[in-house]
Amino acid sequence: MAGDHQVNITLPTIESEDRDCVVYNARTGAVYSPPGPKELESLNNASVSSGSQSNLCNGSSIKTNTLRKVPNGSSSKKPNITLNHLSKRPPVDIQFIDLKYSVSEGRRRGYKTILKGVNGKFKSGELTGIMGPSGAGKSTLMNILAGYKTSNLEGSILINGKERNQRRFRKMSCYIMQDDCLSPHLTVLEAMTVSANLKIGKMVPNSEKKAIINEVMEILGLQDCLNTASVCLSGGQRKRLSIALELVNNPPVMFFDEPTSGLDSSSCFQCLCLLKSLARGGRTIICTIHQPSARLFEMFDNLYMLAEGQCIYRGPVMNLVPFLSNMGLNCPSYHNPADYVMEVACGEHGDYVQKLVVAVNAGRCNTVLSKALEATGQKIISNDIAKETTQLKPNGECLALHPTGPPPNNGALAPPTCTTSLLDSSENLTQDKAGFPTSGFHQFLVLFMRSVCIIFRDKTLTRLRLVAHFIIGILIGAIFYGIGNDAAKVMSNAGCLFFTVMFMMFTAMMPTILTFPLEMSVFVREHLNYWYSLKAYYFAKTLADVPFQIILTTCYIVGVYFITDQPLDPTRFFMFLLIAVLTALVSQSFGLLVGAGFNIESGVFLGPISTIPMVLFSGFFAKLEDIPFYFQWLPYISYVKYSFEGTMVAIYGLNRSKLECKQDYCHFKYPTTFLNEMSFKGDMLTYFIDITVLSGLFVFLRVVAYFVLRIKLMQNR
Repeated sequence: MAGDHQVNITLPTIESEDRDCVVYNARTGAVYSPPGPKELESLNNASVSSGSQSNLCNGSSIKTNTLRKVPNGSSSKKPNITLNHLSKRPPVDIQFIDLKYSVSEGRRRGYKTILKGVNGKFKSGELTGIMGPSGAGKSTLMNILAGYKTSNLEGSILINGKERNQRRFRKMSCYIMQDDCLSPHLTVLEAMTVSANLKIGKMVPNSEKKAIINEVMEILGLQDCLNTASVCLSGGQRKRLSIALELVNNPPVMFFDEPTSGLDSSSCFQCLCLLKSLARGGRTIICTIHQPSARLFEMFDNLYMLAEGQCIYRGPVMNLVPFLSNMGLNCPSYHNPADYVMEVACGEHGDYVQKLVVAVNAGRCNTVLSKALEATGQKIISNDIAKETTQLKPNGECLALHPTGPPPNNGALAPPTCTTSLLDSSENLTQDKAGFPTSGFHQFLVLFMRSVCIIFRDKTLTRLRLVAHFIIGILIGAIFYGIGNDAAKVMSNAGCLFFTVMFMMFTAMMPTILTFPLEMSVFVREHLNYWYSLKAYYFAKTLADVPFQIILTTCYIVGVYFITDQPLDPTRFFMFLLIAVLTALVSQSFGLLVGAGFNIESGVFLGPISTIPMVLFSGFFAKLEDIPFYFQWLPYISYVKYSFEGTMVAIYGLNRSKLECKQDYCHFKYPTTFLNEMSFKGDMLTYFIDITVLSGLFVFLRVVAYFVLRIKLMQNR
């Protein structure tokens, strides 16, 4: 061929969600590509001041150079995918005025002010980053805006210009925490199914829910790990799964606490590219971030900078360096603006905090932006709901997640862009019409099935308990073999029965102490993101383990009862089994109460310690008549006393015939004599009283545990 012919090839890359332009020279065979992300980091202060935001996701034009293109493999992911099945939601602008927040330092120390009258506005269709040194109040501001903090708060928070309805706002927003609180025993597909069943109303058919799940997982790159447990996912996959779980109902407001924490540079870029795409779909994306690189920093639309509980900058990222320069703070050309403004906030360049606060409150951020853009002859980007970038690559865009489907095509052949779709605004943002998306009973069913699935897969909670019951049952049977009908070994048999009560108590109590502390982070995230109510979660979680506890207790009692040669009377057997089951359930309820009120360390210590007085006043170690009069009321509040007494009535009461005596003299040949020695009555009325008290304690402790959990949840806010 004569002359140089060039062919432009557009290839999707894996590192970014957009398409990259590659130039191929047909004569020389050379391949040229645009600069990579590392080369783009050189575009710092000069490019920012001139209004260019050079990153791979905002569509700015890039000149080609002679860098060798390294093939990275083909990607099956579509370069531009739209979410067609998500429900339409209204756009949301968040404005806060004179926001003040303080925390108590103790009774005598008073209160410490964290936020000192900050103001700002976060608009839909924009990715906003909140930065600041440690202790500046960025996480506090995030928690307040998300509705997680409501006490000791002053100021106004407006949603689209109207006072925020806390309950309504929680339905339209989601908060994705830094730690990626996920259920470790569920697979990706199972977690997404649970989320869809709870966050999408019953009016949506299951086929539509499956389409939503598949669409969200495809667009977030989770198709390859559908059947992978959450605990086996990488950091980037866990972060994307956390986003996918909340995206099924298309929330217009999304909060992210340190979304890049614990991720490598490539995963950080992918995560922020995803957040920017979510924002370009019309959502209000707000996240805290700690000292991003220049490459990541330029991907943000707006920056809200905090220092000492006050705002020292709010506005577009491209205006940061000109604003600081106007205030006498000149960022070096080789310096990352994010690092430089962090140094300014920490006071490394002098005491400029108060000066910057005054300038921000006077509105000088917008003034500097207008002058800078007028000097370069560029047009100011409007912050309207329908917003698009002024410079777009002709052959590629970043991932577009449109809440209302793909943008309209006016007949032109131009490729789709990262344009914000105008959302459906028919949904009322201020009126609190309904509660959760699904009914309480439906929430209970979904959560109950999830809890049962987790119990089956939890080796510690299920398999070890089963092994413990089996091994201890064999041990007790071997030690106390055939003594149940021997009059000479009545005290040893009583010890066997008392140990059975103790074993039922501790094996049921100790695992449930860890139930709420281990899952508190997952529960708080899902509950405050308005997945389900506290009642549905509590009843599902507490009732899911009841069948397992009954089965384990029954297996243990059946083995021990017959090996130790207890009376072969069906009535006595079922009376003994009922007492053992009720003891396990009451102990389980007590463990739930301790776990709901304390953390793991305190609960594991206080649980066994608090049962010592109950065991001491059970009537086995000391007869009730021998207890001092000022302590004689304590046995009546010990549920172990009622369990042991009911066991004695079931085995030795109800006018049981005399026992076998293989020695010359057996003092307890008649069971009534032994019951009198232990200060127990052997009639059916006593047994019914024991059953009634244990049943009442079971219900009472469950109710108290619910309110303790509710109070603890409110205290965190």
